[in-house]
Amino acid sequence: MTVPPRVSIGVPVYNGERYLAETLRSLTALSGPAIEIVISDNGSTDTTEEICRSAAAVDERIQYHRSAVNRGAAWNYNRVLALARAPLFKWAAADDLCETDFVARCVDVLDAGGPATVLAYPQTTLIDETSAVVGTLDDADLDLRARRPSDRLGQLLRHRVEWHPVFGVIRTEVLRRTPGIGAYPSADISLLAELSLYGQFHQVPERLFLRRYHDERSIVAGPSFRQQAAWYDPHVRNRLVLPQARLTRELLAGVGRVPLPATERARSARMVLQRWAFPHWRHIGGEFKLAARDLVAR
Repeated sequence: MTVPPRVSIGVPVYNGERYLAETLRSLTALSGPAIEIVISDNGSTDTTEEICRSAAAVDERIQYHRSAVNRGAAWNYNRVLALARAPLFKWAAADDLCETDFVARCVDVLDAGGPATVLAYPQTTLIDETSAVVGTLDDADLDLRARRPSDRLGQLLRHRVEWHPVFGVIRTEVLRRTPGIGAYPSADISLLAELSLYGQFHQVPERLFLRRYHDERSIVAGPSFRQQAAWYDPHVRNRLVLPQARLTRELLAGVGRVPLPATERARSARMVLQRWAFPHWRHIGGEFKLAARDLVAR
């Protein structure tokens, strides 16, 4: 590339032929600052490779990397982050779309907010298999502008629907302080929680993200917790999965990693317990009961 990218867009994909070409057209049409598009193909067995190589041949901003085997979604999401060169980063799922001004508006917000703002994300429109609009999503409660880190975390943990800010534009340097996407279900929640302790989230008041709902989404194609865990990491396919217990532990671990004053760290840990663990205590208790039964059965 002749111009250094301001934003790296990471596209992790596995067998994404159904929507991938449309997604890449959406990304290459983005306005605003210079971008690079980093694709990581996680051992696809369909025509994903051909689609990616054809796109890269006509657009120098596209880099295509391929793994010989499927190492799981967590590995693939973190691989595109590791390959990114720009100071700002965005994940793009291989089935979603972006309006032309998505990146430009998010970068404007990050520039205006300065270092205190670590993430910017737009409002969401929901689309179906044919890209027809089927609804909208209200996630304005994830516009986290409180000065106090624990207040931002507490506000985030009240949210219960979708966690689309993970597909916003994020400061790369801050994102790399975290473990990235963990190899367990709902890892996007713990990642956003940790990012919220580093700085503010600002929502762009325009519907620029087109989130596709279809029957091949991972949570639909693999509805059980074990199937979801295997999507993140194929090596855990036959292991016992305690999703809510694991997520609570990871939320607390994130609080421990971020450099916070002792009083703020304690308040943030209390937010995890009050806003997440306590509201989900029945699920967590049920998971431990299932674990006990599983041990007895073995």
